[in-house]
Amino acid sequence: MKTTVKNSDPSTLVSKTGLSIKPSGIREFFDIVYNMKDCVSLGVGEPDFDTPWRISDTGINSIKDGFTHYTPNRGVPELLRLISEYLVDRYRISYSPDSEIIVTMGVSQALDLALRSIVDPGDEVIVIEPCYVSYQANIEMVHGVPVVIPTFFKEGFKVDPDRLKKAITPKTKAVLLNYPSNPTGLTFPEELLREIADIAIKHNIIVISDEIYSAISYGKSHFSIAAVEGMKERTIVLNGFSKSHAMTGWRLGFAAAPKYILDIMLKIHQYTGLCAPSISQYAAIEALQNGAPDVERMVNEYTRRRNFIAKSFNDIGLPCLYPEGAFYAFPDVSPTGLSSRDFALKLLEKYKVAVVPGTAFGESGKNHIRCSFATSMENIKTAMERIEDFVKGL
Repeated sequence: MKTTVKNSDPSTLVSKTGLSIKPSGIREFFDIVYNMKDCVSLGVGEPDFDTPWRISDTGINSIKDGFTHYTPNRGVPELLRLISEYLVDRYRISYSPDSEIIVTMGVSQALDLALRSIVDPGDEVIVIEPCYVSYQANIEMVHGVPVVIPTFFKEGFKVDPDRLKKAITPKTKAVLLNYPSNPTGLTFPEELLREIADIAIKHNIIVISDEIYSAISYGKSHFSIAAVEGMKERTIVLNGFSKSHAMTGWRLGFAAAPKYILDIMLKIHQYTGLCAPSISQYAAIEALQNGAPDVERMVNEYTRRRNFIAKSFNDIGLPCLYPEGAFYAFPDVSPTGLSSRDFALKLLEKYKVAVVPGTAFGESGKNHIRCSFATSMENIKTAMERIEDFVKGL
């Protein structure tokens, strides 16, 4: 009897899904930056502020007091209650702390749980580009199909409702929104969100609403699509503490959703994460109870930087919309005749300023670069002087 010999190369055993996922456009680019001295970076999407001491002290004291054990899977009850109150006070959306909120290890885990809870293999999830780099990969990892809708500078990077309707098929399960947006800094006005809500209700699709930058808004207060009548029962709201309270390393986010979805998210969380870090949860309690002045202070400083960087790009001749939230500017570099990647590489090589090519966020970002103003005003001024010299020298 002839025996079939199995291929003995273990590298053939890795996941086809894992192989097919593209590396992060941000990480790939910044591998170059890490080894460069005297580089001014406008690339990192992280607050340059330290976590406010009142929050850090609470985390430190929780260690001293022995709160270093597993918490309930859903989260510390007091934190869940405060999140529920926060959502009502700030965004006029009401979720039960006992059955409709879960504390997660950052918004990244919240997104993963949301997608795993609703997507079956072959289901389509609509993504609005330019978008955060992980969205398509996360959809693909749960064997869903990302369907891209582009947005454009001339439209203020607002999604066209007609384009959204045309993208919907019988396989459409959800649409993934992010506002204020990483990378554009733009947000969706209430009237547009109401149009999207009408479409979601009519076609019976779920909305995953990534609102991690909602506390960093300029001018207008943030409006959540979950506040539209009929939308709470079909919306998963993602939010957290990383951006608003400068707590990126604490890895703490949360999701709010109707019970029929949240129950599934909780089951998956029980098997894959157990609970978010206890220390971070106690620090977040302090953030919600007493951190509002710190958020206001940071937003005021971001506003000053936002006004400076957007005006500077426009003065240089690189058209730039004024960000409505988050801490990113997304100028158009096409007047230089360079692609976004070539612009970023040449700027880095010749003038040691790091920015992210817009192509990292999808094809519709090809004429743009993302510039984070979550860095000091001194660094921003130096970077803008160098960018101006670079553009003049082309």
